[in-house]
Amino acid sequence: MEEEKNKKEESQEKKKRKSNKEEQEKGEGERKKEEREEMMEMRKALEECQKEKEEYLNGWKRARADFLNYKKDEMVRIKEAVEREKENIILQILSILDDFETAEEEMMKREELKNNEWAKGILKIRDRIKNFLNSLGVEEIKAIGKEFDPYFHEAIEIVKKEGVKSEMVVEEVRKGYKIKDKVIRPAKVKVAK
Repeated sequence: MEEEKNKKEESQEKKKRKSNKEEQEKGEGERKKEEREEMMEMRKALEECQKEKEEYLNGWKRARADFLNYKKDEMVRIKEAVEREKENIILQILSILDDFETAEEEMMKREELKNNEWAKGILKIRDRIKNFLNSLGVEEIKAIGKEFDPYFHEAIEIVKKEGVKSEMVVEEVRKGYKIKDKVIRPAKVKVAK
């Protein structure tokens, strides 16, 4: 009987150990499964973070490119505005220069003013204005004796002139000026027919 009892106890103990082992294996399997699921979730989260990072980076790159393009465009607009204002100021100075040249013509008609110091001072002011305009790149457009060019000349009268080729400028009423190749004021001229 005792042997049977011992066998029974051994059998129960084996069953217990087997049951504990199965439970341990089952617990380890579930733990591994949970770990795998957790890893999968972490990978998904990492992939989403990577996608977000790329979206933010690309958005930042686009915004930076847009800003650089805006900056370039704005610099061009500012440069153009400065050039327009420079031309406007030059045109105003040119009208003053015209007045000085008219005054010179009148002074040369009067004998008493030809050697007058005051008159010479006026002409020096005119020369300084011309030098200032030259320093800005302003050049006088040569007109007399040249063929009429509507880009450089504004015809105010067509005259008959013997011995002069047709379409030639015979008289300059008002001087014209340009900066580099850009005409800022065409010369007003009389053209031969």
